[in-house]
Amino acid sequence: MAFAIKAEIRNPGAKTFAFPAQKTMYGGKRIAAGDVVFLFASENEGGQGLIARAVVTSAEAVARKPGILRQTPRVSIAVKRVALAKHRLGRAELKGHADWNDGRPETELNFKFYRQATNKIVGLSDDAAAYLDGFF
Repeated sequence: MAFAIKAEIRNPGAKTFAFPAQKTMYGGKRIAAGDVVFLFASENEGGQGLIARAVVTSAEAVARKPGILRQTPRVSIAVKRVALAKHRLGRAELKGHADWNDGRPETELNFKFYRQATNKIVGLSDDAAAYLDGFF
């Protein structure tokens, strides 16, 4: 399974990245070492969307805080970049794909990343992963 992360990325040209205690949704908590992950630089922090494809080098679940009933699972990951995106893909390009039931990979990405605009790690369908591979 492939994953994607939308997070603050201060140095998009770096070869390695660390993302501590990231929120997970849509199966993102199952991310593990060796998985492919697509990196999106969050527009909320001045990023431009899809920047790279990487491989997870380590993944560790973050313990839940005691006394809080509802908590979104969090994971800390480290990744190694294997390719830089050749084409732009961000909020502006995905905005028009809002028919949540059309089954298109662009719609899946728009739903998972921008319907609720928080930064997060998400699991991807095979179709969405194949679509993103076309940007490299």
